[in-house]
Amino acid sequence: MNQLLAQRVYGIILGYEDVNDHDKLRYDPALAIALERLNFINSNEADLAGKSTINRLEYRPETVIEQEKSRYHKIEHNPKEIEKTFVDIFLESYKKPPRHIILDMDVTDDQVHGSQEGAFFNTHYQGVCYAPLYIFCGHHLLVAKLRS
Repeated sequence: MNQLLAQRVYGIILGYEDVNDHDKLRYDPALAIALERLNFINSNEADLAGKSTINRLEYRPETVIEQEKSRYHKIEHNPKEIEKTFVDIFLESYKKPPRHIILDMDVTDDQVHGSQEGAFFNTHYQGVCYAPLYIFCGHHLLVAKLRS
């Protein structure tokens, strides 16, 4: 499961957002090295997952009766855990707690072109944009919120 997830993430990082791209990526020697599947290089057969296998991570048919026993495991994010991770990384960076913490709250604009959901016209930035809120403590990002 971890290897499938890693292959999917590397595919997205490389700019291959569609699952069907993995039918070609499964023959990519550089991706095989990144996934530590070096035995692929010494053979003519693909050792990486194709689109049908990768698709099992993202798609779970609603018609499957026993979801927990299914070979399909849809990956869903846990927003609370993602938010907690930023703070955990910050706390782990100190051997002992700091005496003072100064929070820096910044809003920035992310201009959009079209009718993206959640975007709005902001007179300060003179355009239609997202206006995410970032909260930092020093160089540590603690919170990143996309606000309406």
